[in-house]
Amino acid sequence: MKRNALIFWLMLTAAVWFSCNNNKKTDSQTDTGPIADNDIRGYLSALADDSLTGRKPFTEGETKTINYLAAQFKQIGLEPANNSSYFQDVPLVEITGTPTAMQLNGKTSATLKPGTDFVASTRQELSSVEIKNSPLVFAGYGVVAPEYGWNDYKGLDVKGKTVVVLVNDPGFKSGNRTLFHGDTMTYYGRWTYKYEEAARQGAAGVLIVHQSEPASYPWSVVNTSFSGSKLYLQQDDKHLSRCKMEGWVSEETAKKLLAGAGITEDMRAYARKKEFKAVPLKTTTTISIVNKLKYSTSHNVAAVLKGSTRPDEYIIYTAHWDHLGIGQPDAKGDSIYNGAVDNASGTAALLAMAKAFKNAKEKPQRSIVFLSVTAEEQGLLGSEYYGSHPLFPLNKTVGNLNMDALSPDGESKDIPITGRGQNDLEDYVEAIAKEQGLTVEADPNPWAGGYYRSDHFNFAKVGVPALDMHTGPDNKEHGREWGTKQADTFNAEHYHQPSDNYTRDMDLSGMTQTANILYRIGAKLAGETTFPQWKKNSEFRAIREKSMAGK
Repeated sequence: MKRNALIFWLMLTAAVWFSCNNNKKTDSQTDTGPIADNDIRGYLSALADDSLTGRKPFTEGETKTINYLAAQFKQIGLEPANNSSYFQDVPLVEITGTPTAMQLNGKTSATLKPGTDFVASTRQELSSVEIKNSPLVFAGYGVVAPEYGWNDYKGLDVKGKTVVVLVNDPGFKSGNRTLFHGDTMTYYGRWTYKYEEAARQGAAGVLIVHQSEPASYPWSVVNTSFSGSKLYLQQDDKHLSRCKMEGWVSEETAKKLLAGAGITEDMRAYARKKEFKAVPLKTTTTISIVNKLKYSTSHNVAAVLKGSTRPDEYIIYTAHWDHLGIGQPDAKGDSIYNGAVDNASGTAALLAMAKAFKNAKEKPQRSIVFLSVTAEEQGLLGSEYYGSHPLFPLNKTVGNLNMDALSPDGESKDIPITGRGQNDLEDYVEAIAKEQGLTVEADPNPWAGGYYRSDHFNFAKVGVPALDMHTGPDNKEHGREWGTKQADTFNAEHYHQPSDNYTRDMDLSGMTQTANILYRIGAKLAGETTFPQWKKNSEFRAIREKSMAGK
């Protein structure tokens, strides 16, 4: 073993030991499951350590992180899930795009500054792309949804044009609960959908108008997450079917563009009208993006605990190990995005969960898979790859239980379920909550589209019942108002920022609470012979039924 590698492992081992042995007064054993705060803390402190340099794929931080995870799975006593390997290769392309300033000419003339007025990138695997004098068109929400009788592109030819569209969907803040899903975002509201639909329509470019409330995050998150290098799954067509430019534009800039076309009222209300038709903005845009391309392979990390009587049926726990690496320094000069909450917390809980199952007196009858996926921050890429290249048959996969960004603020009296109303796994949460005197609630921020923002979604897309739940804002010790304020502060100040760091005074009881509920669900599923189902009105029900028919 090389000297620097040996030093690294000694550092991580020491970090885990130190944390586990210096927090006994604050980390209490829980009576609601086998996982204690202390079981998570050691793993959390190691995964959020500066030595992992922000856990970005394709970096030394990835190598250190995945080797650490594999070593922990082996130490716990789990088998490799990919034949003799703990790793599943995920072929990716890294595109580092550098956009020029964006020139607007026409009714609105301006030179827009990257990072301030807009962000832009391309998926096309070319050395450079250019959009020249492309007419801008306001296409409302950029949605084509036949089941809702909605088509923002009706009668519109956007070939060679750049569409400007709104984030979220028409139901948000409409006051009409029957318009789409009201304030609960559908997939039509996600930025990923906006890009996909614009490409299907043949647009040269697409710009999403940023507004903090319907997006559920501030401009700083857009600037951090949608600029610089981006990773994508490798595609045979080199992504040439996608728009040349995909990006966001500031609300201030969008208002000027729309005003130039005579739209001065609230843009969301204007686009929500039944008679809405796309509006030419009487302005063209010109921009070029120079790319650096790097082809490489990232890795999912997967381990399995074989079932005692039905080893060919699988329950999959997931948590993404990656974060954003090293980026722009904050006011304190910190440039390492350690992602302690997002998502060293879920990955640490995954390891604690694996250890709890391995040490349980009653061994699970079904196999339990522990899958830590890559490139979630780049668009759920690791779980997307697993969904199309599963290590275990999807029609033999009982369900997926996902852990992402667990609360650092302590236990709560409420348990929100992301995308509540989807499948039978929610019934298991209900039963445990009732036993513990907890309230099960819908997602407190349904407009944020949480069900489409973490790795469980890629299991849902291929029909596997998937659950994502968290502790809620109604904090057991401090109450709902305090809990809500803590969550809002994290979202505004620490989400995807260098300040998402591990500290020894973090209250991990909320992480433990979530982990124990999910542990108990998995243990119950492992002892059953039935498969949970999607609810009657779920859009994923038909996919599952088709999959199970070929079982």
